[in-house]
Amino acid sequence: MPLSVAIAGASGYAGGELLRLLSAHPEFEVTVVTAHANAGQPLSAVHPHLVAYRDLVLQETTAATLAQADVVFLALPHGASGALQLPDDVLVVDCGADHRLTSAEDWATFYGGEYHGAWTYGMPELPGQRELLSGATRIAVPGCNVSAITLGLTPGVAAGVIESDDLVAVLAVGTSGAGKSLRPDLLASEIAGSASAYQVGGVHRHTPEILQNLRVAGATDPTISFTPVLVPMARGILATSTARLAPGVTPAQVREAWVAAYADEPFVHVLPAGSFPRSGDTTGANTCLIGLAVDERAGRVVVVSALDNLVKGTAGAAIQSANLALGFPETLSLPVNGVAP
Repeated sequence: MPLSVAIAGASGYAGGELLRLLSAHPEFEVTVVTAHANAGQPLSAVHPHLVAYRDLVLQETTAATLAQADVVFLALPHGASGALQLPDDVLVVDCGADHRLTSAEDWATFYGGEYHGAWTYGMPELPGQRELLSGATRIAVPGCNVSAITLGLTPGVAAGVIESDDLVAVLAVGTSGAGKSLRPDLLASEIAGSASAYQVGGVHRHTPEILQNLRVAGATDPTISFTPVLVPMARGILATSTARLAPGVTPAQVREAWVAAYADEPFVHVLPAGSFPRSGDTTGANTCLIGLAVDERAGRVVVVSALDNLVKGTAGAAIQSANLALGFPETLSLPVNGVAP
């Protein structure tokens, strides 16, 4: 008998993507969907593309409503997840930021408000993380920008082929990463034909999470300059990350570090030498595609990583982690093929 699933924040983009992916999951059945402003509406009013769920109605987001399910996915603004108290025997997977950071000081600096503590981190590809996810009942899903940069850089850090104290990443990010809220800077007339950097100068909230992951991978005192750029596409991230080449390391050793790290990964793939991914190659898929180059004149490694911010960047990572926690095949219901054109 399938496990019952509740999704809080089901009217948003992340909630909608969770629903789309879970519709093909043989071990889960979505029985409860909740929202805030959209509570009381049929789910079809906010997600007309999700025909499989046309009979569901959005309910108010309360702990009592969510506790009816065996598994709860939270797709809520930061601060909202931490306030919910759910039974210990319910698997809770938080797609928001409330439980990602292990440092209360980092939370105070980049988010503010009450710190709710760290949960098991939902990035299976991070060294040692699969073992921690097995049997977990509280999981924090990484930020989408964090996933693109972490998956791009950690193989080099772990293998010692790059220096971790002068990392730079510039990301082209689709507008769905900002959520569904109406904002003037996200209007079609503002976005179309334009690109704009935002949260420049080390102030983006994903910065401490990236550094936290790099330390897990073996970096002692990492630093990163991270700049996201909003571009006119609905979804997707293309991250270009660079790092100083470690002394005496050859281009062949660089490539071997990434190929070895991801040789057995179902969702992270290193492209052939000289090939680089497009963000659109990952649309709709739970994959991260990576291209590598060594700029020998500059003495730097260049890593280009692409993923769908709503799938591998959020909902797909949540389901992948839930599969591991419950002992299901990690790849269950998660597509590896993108959608084109």
